Amino acid sequence: MAVRTQFENSSEIGVFSKLTNSYCLVSLGGTDAVRVFESELSGHIPVIKCSVAGCRIVGRLTAGNKKGLLLPNTTTDQEMLHIKNSLPDSVVVQRVEERLSALGNCIVCNDHVAVVHPDLDRDTEEIISDVLGVEVFRQTIAGNVLPGTYSALSNQGALVHPKTTIEDQDELASLLQVPVVAGTINRGSDVIGGGLVVNDWVAFCGFDSTATEISVVENIFKLHDAQPSAMLTEMRESLIDTL
Repeated sequence: MAVRTQFENSSEIGVFSKLTNSYCLVSLGGTDAVRVFESELSGHIPVIKCSVAGCRIVGRLTAGNKKGLLLPNTTTDQEMLHIKNSLPDSVVVQRVEERLSALGNCIVCNDHVAVVHPDLDRDTEEIISDVLGVEVFRQTIAGNVLPGTYSALSNQGALVHPKTTIEDQDELASLLQVPVVAGTINRGSDVIGGGLVVNDWVAFCGFDSTATEISVVENIFKLHDAQPSAMLTEMRESLIDTL
């Protein structure tokens, strides 16, 4: 299911939040947005209210998946401790010494692969691979060097910049091993990462998103009947018990 929300009158929901299959980070403030996230996610994954390096743009500064979370080296000890204590024990948290410190703009990843900025440090690439447990590819999206800004990725699919050519979409699909589609969010915005956060069973997009855009999101990320994997396991177990 795709849900419309806004963060203090801003439809750039991906700037203020980070969503994975095992946790959700939301910036301090934005009471309505936090309420929407909690109503959809509580009971499945923790919704953590935090700041990073004293900033509210947590979605643009962090990168992560269900296995790990990467923070810029400007993150304070107190912030890191708060995030670490709120996350599930299985999630590895690490600070990264990287010149390109807006990690959310430079990295887009799911639980298996990551696409990163072509100029990212070799050391950072190794950290991404180790902490997130993913294969790392250096790639541009429609000529843009910031894959995290111009795309959204889950284990089910990927939505990329509307000017991405068919050849580039095919290349990305073969790298990522998920279906890829070009599209927009927030009534024609090409900043996909800013207007959309998604995991394997739910997506949150900006208030300005049109019905058509939401329909594309639900189709490519297979969100129509999606449910959290833990819930599916429970349902299967109870079904087997009754049989």
